[in-house]
Amino acid sequence: MGTLTEGARELAELVLPLRANPEAAAVLSDVDGTLAPIVDDPAAASVPAETREVLEELAGRYAMVACVTGRRALEAREMVGVEGIAYAGNHGFELMRPGDAEAIPDPALRGREAASRQFVESLDRDDLILHGLRVEDKGPIQAIHWRGAVDEEVAERRARELADAARAAGLVPRAGRKVLEVRPVAGIDKGSAVTRMVREAGARAALFGGDDHTDLDAFTALRWLRSAGRLSAAVCVGVVSPEAPTGLDEASDCLVEGTDGFLSVLRVLAAPSAAAGNR
Repeated sequence: MGTLTEGARELAELVLPLRANPEAAAVLSDVDGTLAPIVDDPAAASVPAETREVLEELAGRYAMVACVTGRRALEAREMVGVEGIAYAGNHGFELMRPGDAEAIPDPALRGREAASRQFVESLDRDDLILHGLRVEDKGPIQAIHWRGAVDEEVAERRARELADAARAAGLVPRAGRKVLEVRPVAGIDKGSAVTRMVREAGARAALFGGDDHTDLDAFTALRWLRSAGRLSAAVCVGVVSPEAPTGLDEASDCLVEGTDGFLSVLRVLAAPSAAAGNR
């Protein structure tokens, strides 16, 4: 594991297999905290114009460019603003390929679409407000946020109690950056989404960039694909922030500072390679 502060040369070496053969490579990333800076109000988050331009350039060159996010897929596409890439939304529970008008839900959801919503609707709303918790309806996933609560520590403790209650109800609670997500089924996450998209693209090399707990699932998936011989190269880029999860540094092949750091990674991927120039 290295950092960009140790030299851009290491990054260039890590991504060389992707740049040398982009038509057989996939570039995937989280959105919030990786492409778009974290803000107190998620609805106000945006992807900078320069990042959007580089993504558009990559989309025209690589076998697959995709955003894998906790947001709804359609919301993510509107936020990122790039039509020619894929979007795995709700941590893989839905997928939008380039050109799709609507997100396609994962078949594993069948019959469980409303389970998380029913759990959240059973909670005491006054209690949620008292603890500074707010609910975001993401369809099959329900998110309970506490960013901006008057006392975030108190809110987080209550969220942990709700996680236990969700687990007892047969649901799957997952902690993220100041958020608890209540999911209806296990086995679907950013890792399963990455595995599916890399296989569909026929990629032989892949990179994923992320900054949160849920992105570690994608890192694990890429490493499994490489160990299974499905990928010849897999690069895991950790995006560092004051809220970075424990284990991000150990799980990453390279660390970058914030969204500007990951934009630098995208720019390296977009740079023409000597191998491409010699073809």
